[in-house]
Parts: sequence; structure tokens; C-alpha cells
Amino acid sequence: MALVRWSPWRELEEMQRTLSRLLGEGGVAPTEEEVWLPAVDIRETEDALIVEAELPGVRKEDIKVDVKDGVLTISGERKYEREEKEENVHRIERAYGRFTRSFALPTNVDVEHVQAKLKDGVLTIRLPKKETAKAKTIKID
Repeated sequence: MALVRWSPWRELEEMQRTLSRLLGEGGVAPTEEEVWLPAVDIRETEDALIVEAELPGVRKEDIKVDVKDGVLTISGERKYEREEKEENVHRIERAYGRFTRSFALPTNVDVEHVQAKLKDGVLTIRLPKKETAKAKTIKID
């Protein structure tokens, strides 16, 4: 798997939101352009890379998966759906808004056969590996 440059800024923003929630500083309405990052696991099997992203409350219509120039990008939005009856809301701790996660892919990924499915709030992306040429012993006549 290729190395991806790490930036502390997104993690620091997430840490600040978490601390605000723990210390009781959370508001009663989400900010309009709040950014959140879904947790992602990436594992490798013999024939594929498997990416799993936690996206509870996000509809599949609001998720976009792209593979371009060796980069997998998962983006979308968890929308804040407010009901008119919500007069007594005391806290809103769940993050809402847009998100984007990008991951560099190894060169042996077969981008033509990538599959994605959303089940129980987990997006699973299967990125099959290209078949490699197997070594063959040549008989000398």
C-alpha cells in the first residue's frame, strides 16, 4: 500500500469537537459547514484491498466513491434532518455535514472491477488486485 501524507489539522479539529462534547460545551444545533471524518479500516487479502468506512445515518444516495489517478476518494454528507416537533432538544452531539477521505492505492488495483456496498451503516469497498503474470519454466529443446 502506498504512503499517504498525514495532516494533523483534521484530527485536531475532531479532537476539539470531542473535548467540547465531553466538557458540555456542545451546542443544541449543528454548525452548517461542520466537517467530520468517518472512521475507516483498510485491510488486504490475497486478491483484494478491503476498505470499510463507518457511515451511520448516511444514505447511499449521499455517498460518492471515486477512483482516479491511483487515489480512492470517499465523500458525502450526513444531513441534519430536523423535525418540527423538536422543541425540547437539549444536546446534539452527532456530527453532521460533509466529509471526504482519500487514500493512495497501490498500482496493482484493478479499478475496472471495484465494488461498493452499504449495509448497517458500514460502507464496504472491495478493490480487487490485478492478476500478476505467473512465472513459467520454459523447457529447452
